[in-house]
Amino acid sequence: MSERVCFQLQVKPDRLEEYTARHAAIWPEMATALKESGWNNYSLFLRPDGLLIGYFETASLEAAQAAMGETEVNARWQAEMGEFFVELDGAPDTGFLRLTEVFHLEDQLPASDI
Repeated sequence: MSERVCFQLQVKPDRLEEYTARHAAIWPEMATALKESGWNNYSLFLRPDGLLIGYFETASLEAAQAAMGETEVNARWQAEMGEFFVELDGAPDTGFLRLTEVFHLEDQLPASDI
């Protein structure tokens, strides 16, 4: 069973353009590290006011965060990205506010419909 993780962060309004540009083409070694650490189907969504919503699927959030925490590329990435956020407690990849899932369509469909 895969864990669906949705989280929220707040990007500083004056940094939106640069934040978006940095994510248009992340470092290839960062993309590889995320995938190898179990961050699957990972997406970020950004509102014009800086509200950032992230979503990914993983076997274990704790294991995925721990695996990324062991990589050198993640340390560099988090150090650079931390300055983009408002009221961040820790690194972006661990200091986010996790949202509670309250609905998932596939969980409510009869097994024959899936």
